[in-house]
Amino acid sequence: MVSEYFENKEILLYGEEEYPVKEGAGVIYDDVKKCVDDVIQYIGKDICFAMPLALGKPVRFVNELYRRAKEDPSIKLKIVTALPLEKPFGKSELEKRVLKTIVPKLFEGVPDLEYMLDYRAGQLPPNVETYEFFSKAGGYINDPPAQQNHIASNYTHIVRDALDFGVNVFANLVSVREIDGKTYYSMSCNTDIVVEGLKEIKKRRAQGGKYLLIGEANKNAPFMYGDAVFEAEEYDIILQGPDFDYELFGAPKNPVSVADYWIGINTSVLIKDGGTLQVGIGALGDAIVAGLVMRNDHNEIYQEIIEKAGLKKRYARLIQEWGDTGVFTKGLYGSSEMFVDAFMQLYKNGILKRQVFDSVPLMKLINEGYLAADNIPSDILEKLLEMKAIHSPLTDDDFHFLTHFGILRGGLAFDNGDIIDGDQRYSTDLTKEENRLAIRNLLGEKLLNGHIILGAFFVGPRSFYKALNDMPEEERKLFAMSGVEKVNQLYGDEELRSLQRKDARFVNTGMKATVLGAIASDQLENGQVVSGVGGQYNFVAMGHALPDARVIMLIKSTRGAGKTLKSNIVFSYGSCTVPKHLRDIIVTEYGIADVRGKPEKEVIAQIINIADSRFQKQLVEQAKKAGKLPMDYEIPPEYRNNTPQKLQEMLAPYQAKGYFPPFPFGTDFSTEDLQLVGSLKALNAQMSSYPARAIKGVLAELFRSIPPAAYPYLERMGLAKPSCLKERLYRKLVVLALRNFGCFG
Repeated sequence: MVSEYFENKEILLYGEEEYPVKEGAGVIYDDVKKCVDDVIQYIGKDICFAMPLALGKPVRFVNELYRRAKEDPSIKLKIVTALPLEKPFGKSELEKRVLKTIVPKLFEGVPDLEYMLDYRAGQLPPNVETYEFFSKAGGYINDPPAQQNHIASNYTHIVRDALDFGVNVFANLVSVREIDGKTYYSMSCNTDIVVEGLKEIKKRRAQGGKYLLIGEANKNAPFMYGDAVFEAEEYDIILQGPDFDYELFGAPKNPVSVADYWIGINTSVLIKDGGTLQVGIGALGDAIVAGLVMRNDHNEIYQEIIEKAGLKKRYARLIQEWGDTGVFTKGLYGSSEMFVDAFMQLYKNGILKRQVFDSVPLMKLINEGYLAADNIPSDILEKLLEMKAIHSPLTDDDFHFLTHFGILRGGLAFDNGDIIDGDQRYSTDLTKEENRLAIRNLLGEKLLNGHIILGAFFVGPRSFYKALNDMPEEERKLFAMSGVEKVNQLYGDEELRSLQRKDARFVNTGMKATVLGAIASDQLENGQVVSGVGGQYNFVAMGHALPDARVIMLIKSTRGAGKTLKSNIVFSYGSCTVPKHLRDIIVTEYGIADVRGKPEKEVIAQIINIADSRFQKQLVEQAKKAGKLPMDYEIPPEYRNNTPQKLQEMLAPYQAKGYFPPFPFGTDFSTEDLQLVGSLKALNAQMSSYPARAIKGVLAELFRSIPPAAYPYLERMGLAKPSCLKERLYRKLVVLALRNFGCFG
């Protein structure tokens, strides 16, 4: 009967019940098992299932689909996605004991992706395969199945590539709202591939392809606007009901280190007031925002910091031409594939406030300084007429344009070429001055339907979702969502997007930079994929295409410590994500290298200037040996003291006053959580970098008594009363870690 429905596209029968479902019918189900029944009946047992990255996954649906494949080996299931959000699981027994006390608090009510639990346990059945085009950094190192199944694809191409790969079922998380008595849905956190994915699937379906589109509605998902809103008929089936209103995965924030803060400070001088910003997730994103907040809210202290750090002197010309160090009077506009909590912090601090509008003539007038979001000039109609943006007399389209953007106030009507305001009619023959002057009485007070950010997807802490959900609808509309094909490139509407993204700074991160300016961001030189290219190529392309834009690549100068210390600035590297001919600006904690369009000897010199001084001599020697630097070249004296100690010393006085804390925008962790996690992480790092010192500390701890202050931590980990020799050793390791971390005063 199910198969008959899909062939006839009329009704779906379940015993005595009838479910009127057909392609694009948007039938509402509250039973995920019945939904999966339909999928298997229609598609068959060879299922290639795709879902969005990160938060946009329909967890109930994919879990049931996976359960069926586990039960029935004849089902062949491929899962294509990216960034499956996993609760921290820990590798060592100590890590697992710590996380066992933290994870339930942070992720209460958040369902697991069951196929990932089995994958991590090595229990994925042979009839199920997983494929990802972007992964959590380092999540699959030395994992052959994941390395072999990685799909290397630009973010803007993944819909095409996934469908060519064979995807025939697509599902995503959606949000639902009643608006004016009618039910609407929103793609919420993942318009990124969904907007284009739905269009492309329908196009291929019209050509005879067999596909199913499924939405999983969760009332906790923020209802977002822009290109995200749709009606149920966009999908074949929508899963909806209390069982689908589970808690969303909240990504805990990482602490911001001293090196992170200096990268943020160095970047902050490159951001122009009135410009556009793209920034990513994580500690570096928070560090950049913290630097911009410091610049805006505490400008006097900010000026003192950048003066002492030598930024104003070293980079005076760069700052004058491309940057800024003043407060944000015009504010910033966000254009970012990832709408992260960092943007919410910019909004709360009054920095993310530059509105853009989806109109070329309006954006031209705004960029010229003639028009502003909160100021409509009295002669605006004459100006628009001169630009041929409207006609005389006005047409229906002209009237809609003027009212949609608030140039004409609300409550007006249009009839037979006249504007109707109550009992009064206004002629729209704008060739006559008296008509133009009369219509000035109908002008609005401010422009409408603008937005301050265009994002493609979001994921963040629970406080971020709550902030969005708590906003009035009109305020939330300022945060527009669209497909990655629109956010990440200029193609399709180049003039408008170029006007909106003026003075853009596309800030992205890399793992390594060569002294010639090439960047490695997604894989190691042995081919091991660390994450994926994501949208980095697109940002780099946009940064070079827009005349007033710059690409800013962030690189931490080193990794590891002690014997494992290595430079991330290298002479050459066997993997490249951004080639040297697309080099632009590179930022480390030690400074800025402006290398676009420069000869190679200058590029090399500038990049070595911002490397850690412990590696500078070697880099210079390699460059000279290769004939890329003059033999008499020497590093200028002001760049020879690039050390972590110097950075710490410069920032310490301000940290003592409360600036630059580890979590500038708060954390979901308790103080005790942070102490436990931080102390054990530091101990692991010491064992890796300074093993002799760590062993000496462990031996000394064996002869010490347990401090009373340690017992609350030990109780949490089940080590207060050890039951065996191994637990006694674990107890001593925890106490040592806490002692080294300063938890006992």
